[in-house]
Parts: sequence; structure tokens; C-alpha cells
Amino acid sequence: MEIPYHLLTDDALTGLIEEFVTREGTDYGPGVYTLQEKTAQVRQQLEKGLAVIVYNEVDGSCSIMAVDRHAPAKSNG
Repeated sequence: MEIPYHLLTDDALTGLIEEFVTREGTDYGPGVYTLQEKTAQVRQQLEKGLAVIVYNEVDGSCSIMAVDRHAPAKSNG
């Protein structure tokens, strides 16, 4: 389930983004970026619609995914 980023408080959004950017395996290319720079990059991607927050109802986890990697569930209606 997608969660619109603007529905989260600023503190909650910042915490989610910081948790995401500090995960093992998150790739930012050859450059070295500070936590603040990485957080700003992800926030911009959310604001531009290039990334979405996804809530997993099965395990209760949240993640941030690039839009081109996330296929929203389609309704059968």
C-alpha cells in the first residue's frame, strides 16, 4: 500500500528517510554523500513523484521505492 509522503509528520518522514538511506546496499553511485545530502535527495525524489513510500501490511514495514520499480496493486473492479 502506498502512503503519500505529505501525510507523515516532518519528524516521521525524516526518520523514515534516514532509516532508508542508512540501510546496507543503498547505492548512491561513486560519490560520497553525507546523511543530510542523502536525506535531501530522497526527499526531493518523493516530492517530485519519482519515489513512493510503500507500507507492507504483512510485516508492518515501510520502505521507499523508485516509482519505476514499484507496481501498485491493480483493482479488479
